[in-house]
Amino acid sequence: MPRIDVEIPAPDGTARGTLVLPDGDGPWPGVVLFADAGGWRETMLEMAEKIAAPGYAVLVPDVFYREGDWAPIDLNSAFSDAKERGRLFGYMSRLTNERIVADSAAYIDFLLARPEVRGEGVGTTGYCMGGRMSLVAAGALGSKITAAASFHGGRIAVEDDANSPHLKADQITATVYVAGAVEDSSFSPEQADLLRKALTEAGVTHTVEIYPAKHGFSVHDHLAAYDAAASERHYEALNSLFGSTL
Repeated sequence: MPRIDVEIPAPDGTARGTLVLPDGDGPWPGVVLFADAGGWRETMLEMAEKIAAPGYAVLVPDVFYREGDWAPIDLNSAFSDAKERGRLFGYMSRLTNERIVADSAAYIDFLLARPEVRGEGVGTTGYCMGGRMSLVAAGALGSKITAAASFHGGRIAVEDDANSPHLKADQITATVYVAGAVEDSSFSPEQADLLRKALTEAGVTHTVEIYPAKHGFSVHDHLAAYDAAASERHYEALNSLFGSTL
């Protein structure tokens, strides 16, 4: 399956990225994949290949491009290593909503300008941190995002948090799919209910469901959390979402 290394003009520099294409002749609908806190790495590209296979051009940008030549983050050990934990949360904290929106607009404009891509809007999917990014972008970029998915995204519907993505539900025009996990303190049943309420009141077509799995279930190098059945279910959900919207 073709992979094309790209350089994406971004608000604060140039973001490296990889465009993953299905076999065959395009152009195809475009998808932006927002990585988890482990960042741009081989695992995300392998996931992009599975998403691309049914017929999508999937862009995986380095969302930590502002950090320069950063070293890979191993999610299996980062939380038990104080230095690595500090680095990870530092990277995440610097991705403010304003930066997420500006960066996402740049990624989408870049993707839509590619000759391999057709359409006027894209799909987005994100994991953990990236799931939140997917919804933040959908709440700001209107018709540029046709479908937005979040898998085990955290803090996406937090009461009394002015930066919570659910507060922008009335600006979302995308179809939304959110999958949380039973074992996930960052997306509690109360958050799920709050998100459903916000999306319903805003008239957003949406699905919010909880998988019988742990936070991080889709990402196969997150060994303590990966769940093969839940991960396969997520690929099927994405194919259904994008197949009906893009």
